[in-house]
Amino acid sequence: MLRTHYNNETAKVSVGEKVEVCGWVDARRDHGGIIFFDLRDRSGIVQIVGDPSIEGIESLKDLRLEYCVRVIGKIATRPDGTKNDELETGSIEIHIEELEILNASDSLPFPLDNAENVDENLRYQYRYLDLRRPRLQRNLQIRAKVNKAIRDSFSEQGFTEVETPLLIASTPEGARDFVVPSRLSPGTFYALPQSPQLFKQLLMVGGVDKYFQIAKCLRDEDLRADRQFEFSQLDMEMSFANQEDVLACVTTSLNAIVQSVAPDVETSFDTMTWHKAMDEYGIDKPDLRFGTKLIDCTQVFVSTEFNAFKAPTIKALCLDGQGSISRSNLDSLTEKAKKLGAKGLVWMRVTSDGLDSPISKFLSPKEISELIKTTNANEGDLLLIVADQWQQACEVLGTLRNDLLRPNVSDPPLKFLWITDFPLFEGLSKDGKPIPAHHPFTMPHVDDWEKLSKLEKQIAAGEELDEIFVRSIRSQSYDAVLNGWELGSGSVRIHRRDIQSQIFAILGMDEERQMNRFGFLLDAFKFGAPPHAGFAYGIDRVAAILAGEENIREVSAYPKTQTGHDPLSKAPSEIDEEQLKELGLSIREEVLKARRAGKQG
Repeated sequence: MLRTHYNNETAKVSVGEKVEVCGWVDARRDHGGIIFFDLRDRSGIVQIVGDPSIEGIESLKDLRLEYCVRVIGKIATRPDGTKNDELETGSIEIHIEELEILNASDSLPFPLDNAENVDENLRYQYRYLDLRRPRLQRNLQIRAKVNKAIRDSFSEQGFTEVETPLLIASTPEGARDFVVPSRLSPGTFYALPQSPQLFKQLLMVGGVDKYFQIAKCLRDEDLRADRQFEFSQLDMEMSFANQEDVLACVTTSLNAIVQSVAPDVETSFDTMTWHKAMDEYGIDKPDLRFGTKLIDCTQVFVSTEFNAFKAPTIKALCLDGQGSISRSNLDSLTEKAKKLGAKGLVWMRVTSDGLDSPISKFLSPKEISELIKTTNANEGDLLLIVADQWQQACEVLGTLRNDLLRPNVSDPPLKFLWITDFPLFEGLSKDGKPIPAHHPFTMPHVDDWEKLSKLEKQIAAGEELDEIFVRSIRSQSYDAVLNGWELGSGSVRIHRRDIQSQIFAILGMDEERQMNRFGFLLDAFKFGAPPHAGFAYGIDRVAAILAGEENIREVSAYPKTQTGHDPLSKAPSEIDEEQLKELGLSIREEVLKARRAGKQG
């Protein structure tokens, strides 16, 4: 090794002892011929002091920012008044005896100490420089601790780590597949896995019993703060297990992660059904760090003469002390509610005289009194009300609740939440077919078998389906939520061929299509497949929250931009004609024209 110590380790070395350290010049100061510079490595910063007139360190005067150097010197105590309590090495410095410039550096394309204000594309173009920043070094260390804690926890719980394929057949998982053309079978394609779902179920058929993997997954979907094309997830499955068994194992792993990264941070784990989450918070990933809940006011207006409130459900949100909000902000909230699908948004300021609202004159004194009582509103509060179908009213107010009240995702404490009993179907497609809410391999809820049989008969008879009834059929699925972010999902799986075929049929797959797409799974279920259940959570999301980041790109070594591009490698890129020919592919002329037009623009 070119070093004897990492920088921060020198803080524990005795004064006068010789050390050898390596790193990059982070800052340089010339004090009357004596040169000070800060040396940065993965662990931190240490101050180096020397006189370039001394033989062996003449090159000290040539140092510039980000020069890569090796220093040999002795530990000394910093003079009084010069200590830096913000640095682990703030009480010592290294008096240099030898200096080796390992590599010089050109002027940087952006300052590393102010990179947060640099255009994202420029940062990612020079990501190898961006990664030198202490913030990203720390984030990658946190992510490494998360991975280690996962492996240790699941290994200790008796799980076997198994790697599943990256080149698979395309299967519906709720997002678009990334596809890879086959050279050996022109005109056919592999898909990159959105998850190892089917393969881990087959591992259970194969008797592996308890499986886990830190899996790389890819989904061609729109990018946002908590989503990238490619991501890593903890993937697990266990046989002869139910929902409670899975939740216990995953909770153990999440606790292990927190202990390894942030042992002093307060945590809690709660459980809530999907219906309760939607009814009280208007979202299936509620942030429990703030307690404001949606309030059902349907009964207050059961006999109302106000036409806008003649709706199946009336939900209210009481915002403490926000009655002074401006009219322009109220108008913005109303427009937001309409964009979310609401017919409108009613606002009411609570005053000493009652309610100040454009619709107050349409309400009876009893309705006003009951509304104030039901919402527990006080003078100075603001009421926001939506009247609509139950789920629509909840979702609109839930979004406004988050927009107005939610803290940063990384603010303590860590509030973990299990959401259970999700709907089996999220609704109906344009052609009237049920859409799976999770994936089509999820076991229906044991108490809703009769509803499922009724739905199957309705489909067989060609009847028009009632979307509310379809949504009322529950599944044995569950999500993990942390501070308002969905960490991941899981379910008890279908392990019987007849049930799996029944679900496929309800989704509109005839027997031939079932066998073409999932014949290998259905066949496997004929050979004594055990009951099994599993889960997966996003490692990027867990690491981001623990690192105090609002975007998972900041805990990824090489992320894509918001548009899905990589400025560093220039991906996605064109391939030459020979490659296309070898793969049996060609690019349509209209695509080429559009691409050229885009480049020119």
